[in-house]
Amino acid sequence: MNLQPNFYETGKRYFRDFTPGDDFYEALIETHRDLTDEQSALVNAKLILLLSNHIGDISVLREAMALARADIVPVA
Repeated sequence: MNLQPNFYETGKRYFRDFTPGDDFYEALIETHRDLTDEQSALVNAKLILLLSNHIGDISVLREAMALARADIVPVA
């Protein structure tokens, strides 16, 4: 599996051509402003479920989950 984002490859709908400091990142940070760690984790969980429902393509969601977990080393 290629872990490098490719913003122009046909069919790779989950990557968008954003630049650092873009509007999405700023909105995401603002969404978490003044929340506790627990509240922030709950917002993230809700956001994941809402966006997953919006995407609606299980193959895209599975690939996104694999990419998200790819560099994480599980604790025994």
